[in-house]
Amino acid sequence: MLGTESLTLTHSRTYVSLGTLVAPSSGFYTWVWSIDKQKQGENARYLTDSFTDRFGRVAETSVAPFQPEAVSKANGRLVKPGDAVTDTITVSSTNGAWLKQNGAPIPVVFEGIAYQVPDTLPPVQGSEVPAGAVPVGSVQVVAEGPGTYTSPAVTLPDAGFVTWVWEVKKASQPEWVRPFLATDWRDTYGINVETHSVRWPVTIMSEVREYNVHEGGRAFDRITVTGYPDNHPDFTGDGYWGPDAKELTHTVYGPFATDTELTEDLPLEDAPVLTRITTPAKNGIYDIGYTDEDAIRPAKPGYYATITSFEGDDRVQPFVSSPADIWERFFVPGLEQPVSVVTQAQESAFVGDPFSDTALVQGTDIPKGAYLVFRAYGPQPAGDAPVCEVPFFTSAKVPVTQAGHYRSGETTVNKPGNVYWVETLYDKDGKVLAAGKCGAPGETTVVTERPPGTPPTPPSTRPPLPKPPTSLAETGSDGWMSLVWGGIAVALLATGGTLWFGRRLALYRERNGDVREEETGLDDLMNE
Repeated sequence: MLGTESLTLTHSRTYVSLGTLVAPSSGFYTWVWSIDKQKQGENARYLTDSFTDRFGRVAETSVAPFQPEAVSKANGRLVKPGDAVTDTITVSSTNGAWLKQNGAPIPVVFEGIAYQVPDTLPPVQGSEVPAGAVPVGSVQVVAEGPGTYTSPAVTLPDAGFVTWVWEVKKASQPEWVRPFLATDWRDTYGINVETHSVRWPVTIMSEVREYNVHEGGRAFDRITVTGYPDNHPDFTGDGYWGPDAKELTHTVYGPFATDTELTEDLPLEDAPVLTRITTPAKNGIYDIGYTDEDAIRPAKPGYYATITSFEGDDRVQPFVSSPADIWERFFVPGLEQPVSVVTQAQESAFVGDPFSDTALVQGTDIPKGAYLVFRAYGPQPAGDAPVCEVPFFTSAKVPVTQAGHYRSGETTVNKPGNVYWVETLYDKDGKVLAAGKCGAPGETTVVTERPPGTPPTPPSTRPPLPKPPTSLAETGSDGWMSLVWGGIAVALLATGGTLWFGRRLALYRERNGDVREEETGLDDLMNE
């Protein structure tokens, strides 16, 4: 019993109770009025009997509305663009019982909105949704009583943080439900457990300066890093989201006896390691191998591959480059190596955008006058067997003077489909030395329609490669430099110029401080 109120009746009319009773919680409250004849004193003689009202009369029943609310937890703390995610909500009435109608819990519609958080850092918790937050999906859950419910899925298209906000609006409920609800309710924006980190996909391209590196020489690599948020690796964490990882690791594996070992599934944990080099985990172009601290000096013949790895953090996905990427390998020739060709086509392109193929020619004895021809076939439906009969593109003859990378030149197509590349290496007389196979792994460019709203693909621009360190010992630099140095050495020895060269070097060091020999160029000495 909630309480009692008394009224003194003097004559026939409508009376209103004093209203001193307050409902402590949600529920149905019904009045039961009674008149006890024994308590009426001398007026009892005017009453025939006592009276008690019926319990539960609709007209004498009041409803104290209930307040449905929810606590949610995002399913999938770390996800990637394109993933479909859900949210789990635990609902209850926060002011008492969840009311029932005809014995069944009253259904309540909860509406959830997933917001893309502005910028690249975790959301700041607050009562209002920031103006820059963009809804990426909305869902409804009908709660038929207190309990735990899982929302329908929402696909998250872009990297960044996405946070859920849930609400109950009386206006969104069936009309008969509205009187049973106390008021509208909305969740707090930016609660950490209600937030997904849609981790950024990093892209790392590696390109060795020269493919052939002499035994004991040096190799040089250019690493192009894109895809990090602009403020990576500056985020230090907030107690729930971890700090940014600081470094990329570039591991040079090798030597391998044959390039056939350099496959996608190469067990790196068992592979031989030449050296490891680190660079900051941020966007940019990094040229490695040019200083004493990051020198890449292969000591044995064989094949080598530079594999770049990133451990991943709460904002960026982990990454490991492919051992099969021909741009990431170099070769130290032994006594003899047969001529072969490995190719790697551009993986994808939009209709109308240029794309190309690249061939890696290997071997210690490339015939004079050899050349490559690239042919492209298609586009063909993705599910059909590759057919390479009449090419729509045939490259010009690409002269092959030594082992290394050679490009086909660019082409385009006006419809989607698979484009199959076939490369052929000829000697000067047109005899086939090596030829690709239609539909071979790595020799397909998948062309798709450009999605609406996608901006045009910008042309790729790269700054020029830095010059290798000038040193008599460096044999991984351009081939003509070896001839220049060799001629100078012969001339010096033949004319007794060794003393002149040594004197010049001594004067140079005296004027400029103690400079290492590999830091001193010929031009510097000649100008002294």
